[in-house]
Amino acid sequence: MQGFGVVHAPDFPPGVGWLNTDRPLSLKALRGKFVLLDFWTYC
Repeated sequence: MQGFGVVHAPDFPPGVGWLNTDRPLSLKALRGKFVLLDFWTYC
């Protein structure tokens, strides 16, 4: 079986609104930190 290789996630697009911070975040700034992603929607 051949491996898939390394896949890098794209960085966050500019202009995204963030909670609990006054500056934009990047994946580079979050590297090595615990990150909780909460996906929700109203149906």
